[in-house]
Amino acid sequence: MSSTNQDLTPREIVGLLDADIVGQNEAKRAVAIAVRNRWRRKNLPGELQQEVSPKNILMIGPTGVGKTEIARRLAKLTGAPFIKIEATKFTEVGYYGRDVESMVRELVDNAIAIVRETEKEAVQEDAKKRAEKRLLDLLISPRPPHTATEPEEIEKHERSRERMKQMLEAGQMEDRNVELMIEQKGSPVMLSGMGMEQMDMDLQGMLEKIMPKNTARREMTVADARKVLVEQEIEALLDKERIHEAAIKLAENLGIIFLDEIDKIVANEGKGGNDVSRQGVQRDLLPIVEGTTVQTKYGYVNTDHVMFIAAGAFHKVSPSDLMPELQGRFPIRVELSDLTKEDFVRILTEPKSSLMRQYVELMKTEEVAVHFTEDALEEIASYAFQVNQTTQNIGARRLYTIMERLLEELSFEAPDMRYATVEINAAYVKQRLDDVSKDEDLSRFIL
Repeated sequence: MSSTNQDLTPREIVGLLDADIVGQNEAKRAVAIAVRNRWRRKNLPGELQQEVSPKNILMIGPTGVGKTEIARRLAKLTGAPFIKIEATKFTEVGYYGRDVESMVRELVDNAIAIVRETEKEAVQEDAKKRAEKRLLDLLISPRPPHTATEPEEIEKHERSRERMKQMLEAGQMEDRNVELMIEQKGSPVMLSGMGMEQMDMDLQGMLEKIMPKNTARREMTVADARKVLVEQEIEALLDKERIHEAAIKLAENLGIIFLDEIDKIVANEGKGGNDVSRQGVQRDLLPIVEGTTVQTKYGYVNTDHVMFIAAGAFHKVSPSDLMPELQGRFPIRVELSDLTKEDFVRILTEPKSSLMRQYVELMKTEEVAVHFTEDALEEIASYAFQVNQTTQNIGARRLYTIMERLLEELSFEAPDMRYATVEINAAYVKQRLDDVSKDEDLSRFIL
């Protein structure tokens, strides 16, 4: 992970988020400041570093307005380990379901993947050299035959090997077949039930160490064998202990856990059912968010400086219904606004991978040129806004269902329309969507 990604100023972070997410400036500013505070903490004296807690954020807003996307993009542009988890997946200790500590283990797995990619790049060149040497050994033995005892025969073998090496480097041996030993991994042992996740990982790791390696001999071309050998050499060169140690440090200091649907673990006053378990999940979450030590198969992980971003619609309950102690661990509150018609137009056009561009590029693969007029985009946005108002408000996700409905016929016919040019205008949009949107019951199910 480059240091420049961690040195981004709040303004730079907001600018990068603007490239992919429309609106919600207040939320973008909040997460940008929280990330910059991590950089500030890193530059404090050692003793003070431990005292500065992460500024956890609670995002409040309806579905589809960008809560998850902001957190996901933030983690991607800073190179931080990130996991998104739904609070409803957890149950109180003693109930059937996932325990809250599993999210910390997932965060470490994510951190290991990040560190591993960095380490793989560092050993790539050495791995390629070692793989080329092994390829040469497969094509021609590194030692002369036992029958070769005369200096001339040994020298002849050396010349043949050198010639083979030159042909290999020139790419003349790519289609030659070689035999390679490949390790085949067995099926993982799966245990189910409450509290079995850690035991499952520990048992799996123990079995991998004591079970004999299952290998098979396979014939493949030199080109394919090179890829396999490079991967094998990378694995051999990687220092797994160092990766695990660096990953734990990365997760502890830069990890981001996005807790979605946190409002769903708030107990409803006067109702029975799962309310006891919901309160229990809050109690179990509290030490993780406050800071505790969690055991993983890679070592102990301290959550004191992991940043938590929680999100919820809070339609039927309010943030003040959360346990007071848990509320106190989310000092930054951000309310995300409903999307307007103008927001929908911007979502269709402004982001780098906007929905309109995605469909244009998809049709281009069939050699069909699709052009959206401005009035068509206005009309699509109007339908999205209208259907959200009259049925359930699902935010920007409404655009996906509307665009699929709008372009369904074109997507079906595209392979038979090569080199055609199609203009999507307001009339086309009305023709495809008007009947469905007017029928509220039909739009509820189709749009």
